[in-house]
Amino acid sequence: MGDISLQMPIQTARPDGPHQLRFPGASELAASAHPTRLAARLDPALSAETLVKLQKCSRLHPRLAELLGNYDVDLNHIGCRPDLLRGHDPYRAALLAGSIWHARSLVAFVSQPELAILVKRIGVDAHAFGIRHLLHAVDKRLIADPEKLAQQIEYDGHACLGAWLQDSSATERNRVLLRLPEGTAAETPAPEHWTAAGQLLSLVVAHFETETPVK
Repeated sequence: MGDISLQMPIQTARPDGPHQLRFPGASELAASAHPTRLAARLDPALSAETLVKLQKCSRLHPRLAELLGNYDVDLNHIGCRPDLLRGHDPYRAALLAGSIWHARSLVAFVSQPELAILVKRIGVDAHAFGIRHLLHAVDKRLIADPEKLAQQIEYDGHACLGAWLQDSSATERNRVLLRLPEGTAAETPAPEHWTAAGQLLSLVVAHFETETPVK
C-alpha cells in the first residue's frame, strides 16, 4: 500500500439516493476520507486507483460511511456544515502550522539548492507562511538539512493539528482526522504540541478564512 501517499488528492463525488438524503454527511465522509482509512477497513492490498474509484461512486457512500463509523462520527450532525478547517486540506494545515513551529530554521536557509529541495517538499506558501510568522516560532534549534527539516515540519505540524482538534467534539475532530492517512503525529501529540497548538492553528485558520472556503 506504499503508493498511497500523504499528498494524494482527495476526490469528491456528488451525493444521490435515499441514503444520502437521510444522512447528508455520509457522502462527505466517504468521499473525503483518506484512502488509507478505507484500505484499513476493506483490504490493505487495494491499490490507490481502486480506492479512488470506490470513493467516486456515490451509491457506495452510505456503505463506506458505515465502515468508517467506528471513528465516532455522527452522520446525523454533519449535514452541510463546513468542518473545523472549512473544508481546507488538513495536510496543508499541518504544513502551515509546522512551518511556523520551525520558522527559525526556515529563515536560516540561504543555499538556493537546499532551499529548492525544502520548498519542493513543503510548498512555497508554507515556506512564506512560516517566515511571515517568525515571531511565533517554537523550536529554537536550527535544522540545516532540508529533508530532515521538511520531515520535522510535517511531524510537528500534524501533532499540533491533532492537539488542537482535541478541544472539539469527537464528530468534528474525526471529520478532519479521517481526511489524513493513518499513523500521522496528529494521533499522538506530545505535551509541547498541546501548549503551542492553539496559537499556531488560530493563525492557520485565520489564513484559511482569507481564502475561498472549500465546500
